[in-house]
Amino acid sequence: MRRPVLATLIAAAAASALLAGCGAPAAGDAASAAGTEPGSATTPAVAGEITVLAAASLTEAFTTLGRQFEAAHPGASITFSFGPSSGLATQITEGAPVDVFASASTATMDDVVAAGAAAAPAVFADNVMEIAVPASNPAGVTALADLARPEVKVALCQPAVPCGAGAASVLAAAGLTVTPVTLEADVKATLTKVVLGEVDAGVVYATDVLAAGDTVTGIEIPADVNAATSYPIASLAASKNPHLAKAFVDYVLSGDGASVLTAAGFRRP
Repeated sequence: MRRPVLATLIAAAAASALLAGCGAPAAGDAASAAGTEPGSATTPAVAGEITVLAAASLTEAFTTLGRQFEAAHPGASITFSFGPSSGLATQITEGAPVDVFASASTATMDDVVAAGAAAAPAVFADNVMEIAVPASNPAGVTALADLARPEVKVALCQPAVPCGAGAASVLAAAGLTVTPVTLEADVKATLTKVVLGEVDAGVVYATDVLAAGDTVTGIEIPADVNAATSYPIASLAASKNPHLAKAFVDYVLSGDGASVLTAAGFRRP
């Protein structure tokens, strides 16, 4: 039997609407499929490569953070370079291709900001100084005052780097005069002298003593003379991948980042 024309037209329109609803995703669904948030179709994905310069004392913690960040963002790759904060800052101000800087000193970060290479750094951790001695402690060092004994061979960081400035502050506050047998480029180099038994003691960060495990023994410095340092982080103005750089900075500042840093011995700011 021949269907009425009006009924045929109504059926065709309904079928067309049904097909349109199934075949064309909504604006929000389309944005999600493209990997962006609805209404922000130009937001880039957290992917690509960045270079992070970080203080030597952050080696273990940042290596863990980088591994976790890359696991959460399979398209992202982070290259780390660890060293003395002052030297890293010089690299940045001289134009090295860097995306993120994490310093062991707010003063060093201030130099980078003053040069226009970074803005709005955020402090993510604090640290304190500690004495490290070889596991066998051949010189019998048990207190800060022992570092002033003339027969005790002491390693310190160079005065220009944060761990050197921290050690100088501690010794001045304690009224001690210590003549080091070596001044090392950064805290890891200072710690290595202790681990190898080339010195009887070194003044390093508490986190480095923890990271060294049973290769050294830590001797706490009294709180009334101890020195603390703050660690700021910032993405850099010249970053070639500012979205990924910001994402990594945000991760360091997040609760997950704080958990890793706390486990490594850093204190919350």
